[in-house]
Amino acid sequence: MDVLEITHVSKTFGKKKIIEDLSFSVPEHSVFGFIGENGAGKTTTMRMILGLLRKDQGQILVNGERVVYGQNRTNRYIGYLPDVPEYYGFMTPGEYLRLCGRVTGMEEKEIDKQSERLLELVGLAHQEKRIRGFSRGMKQRLGIAQALLNRPKLLICDEPTSALDPAGRKEILDILSSVRRHTTVLFSTHILSDVERICDEVAFLHQGSIALRGTMEEVKAARRGGGYEVEFFSPRDADTFAEVFREGRRTDRAVLRYDGRTEADMLQALRFLADRGIPVQRIELLEPSLEALFMEVIGK
Repeated sequence: MDVLEITHVSKTFGKKKIIEDLSFSVPEHSVFGFIGENGAGKTTTMRMILGLLRKDQGQILVNGERVVYGQNRTNRYIGYLPDVPEYYGFMTPGEYLRLCGRVTGMEEKEIDKQSERLLELVGLAHQEKRIRGFSRGMKQRLGIAQALLNRPKLLICDEPTSALDPAGRKEILDILSSVRRHTTVLFSTHILSDVERICDEVAFLHQGSIALRGTMEEVKAARRGGGYEVEFFSPRDADTFAEVFREGRRTDRAVLRYDGRTEADMLQALRFLADRGIPVQRIELLEPSLEALFMEVIGK
C-alpha cells in the first residue's frame, strides 16, 4: 500500500512555477528520499502535503484520503519535523511532549507511555535540561520524538540532518532507519550520502518536476555506468594501457580510473589486456555514485 500519493500536482507563485505536474508515491514502511538542490520545491511540496499551502491543480492522498487545503483531517496520519523546529525553551523534553499530547487530545496514560518510549528511542530519556540549552542535534532528536507521538502513518522530515556535525547526522539517520518498522518516512535533503545510507527509494526533484525516481538499484542502473578502475603491477604497464585507452585518469602511479564507462567498455579493456598478456592486480567495475547521478540529472 502507498501511504502517500501525489498525482499531477502543480504550484505557481506569481509568474514563477515552483512545482510542475509532480507525481510520485511512497510505499508503506519505506524510507523515501526526496532529493533536490535548494529552491527545487521540496519544502513547497511538503507544505502542500500538510494542507498548509494551496495547490493549483492535482491531487494528494495520505493513507487513501484526499488532502484539502486549510483542513487538518489527513494530518492525523502525519508526523512533521520542520527544518528548524521551534520549542518553548523553558520546558524539559518530557514537559514538551506532554504539552503536545494534551493539545492533540491524547489520553494521559498514552502520553506518558509514548513519551517514555520515544525519549528512550531518541536518546533523551531522563534528560532534565531545559530545551533552551539543547544543541541543534538534541533539538532535532526531540523534534522526531514529537512527530512520532501520535503514532503517525507518515513521518515527514524537512532537511533533518542539515547543519549537523557527522556524529549528529548519524544519530538522526539511525533513528529514521529504525522507525520504519512502525511508520513510513519521507525526508527531503541535498546531502546525498545520507540518502545512500538509509533510503529504500529516492526521487530527484529538478525545476519542479521529478527527473528520476526509483529504488537505489533502479536509479543507478537507469543511468550511465559508474566506470571502472584498473590497478597494474607496474607503472610501465599502466602507460601502455593509457596509450590506447586515453579517457582515463591516473589516481596512482599504477592505477587508472575510467569514469562514466559501461560494462561493455570494461570488457573491451579486458580483451585488450588478455591479447597483450598484460597482468593486472585488480580490475573493478565502479557503481555510479548518487552524487554523479544528481549532477547528471541537473545538467552539471
